[in-house]
Amino acid sequence: MKSFSGKVAAVTGAGSGIGRALALSLARRGCGLALSDVDEGGLAGTVEAARRTGAEATGARVDVADREAVFAWADRVAEEHGRVNLIFNNAGVALGSTIEGGGYEDFEWLFDINFWGVVHGTKAFLPHLRASGEGHVVNISSVFALISVPGQAAYNASKAAVRGFTEALRMELELNGAPVSATSVHPGGIKTAVARSARSDDSLRSLGVNPEESRKNFEKLFITEPEKAAEVILSAVQKDKRRVLVGPDAYVIDGLARLLPGVYQHVVKKLVLRSMR
Repeated sequence: MKSFSGKVAAVTGAGSGIGRALALSLARRGCGLALSDVDEGGLAGTVEAARRTGAEATGARVDVADREAVFAWADRVAEEHGRVNLIFNNAGVALGSTIEGGGYEDFEWLFDINFWGVVHGTKAFLPHLRASGEGHVVNISSVFALISVPGQAAYNASKAAVRGFTEALRMELELNGAPVSATSVHPGGIKTAVARSARSDDSLRSLGVNPEESRKNFEKLFITEPEKAAEVILSAVQKDKRRVLVGPDAYVIDGLARLLPGVYQHVVKKLVLRSMR
């Protein structure tokens, strides 16, 4: 997909952060937009901003954890816009918790959005992407799919699952000659509200970590603007990349995981505890 002009893209989690930046960048490139989020206020702001560029944009409150709602939205988007060429499965949440002390409800909440939301979005939109004759699935994973971090087990696992799911999808699409491709995106620290809106469990104190202080310190590690992240992602789609790293920190983390797969955990323990404390 060398150009987004005249195409139609669906974006989940479009009310803020990377989702909003993707929507506005696509709008400026002449792409029609179908946007969703559970934050209706933020979503309305993105839709309005996209329309000011002259783009055709629709918005819908959709909880990506709700399979029936996602499938209904996909069908509605295809009907309202006439076709769908891209799905950006971007909606996501975070959770600070230990494995031993964390509750099942929080783990399930995170997986329902971060992993099952991606599955729902992919399966709901794939038939429409095929029908368009030129489609692309873009699933937002994380650098935390490349390494693991103490206190982030659920997030690590969900994003690693997105990576494995997307890479398998890409190969399956190629094997059956589909007019659809897929890209797995691994952002580093992006300046979004994900840390502020994350759930945090008191079990983190067993690691010697203050949950509130760790949230503030974690945000200091966010160094890449969402607008820059959107440009990198869209460029990767145009180049049909299988995997894309976003941000200089993502390249450092990827290199660490590749070069020191058996040693990086000791480095991460020291760095994370120092930053959290």
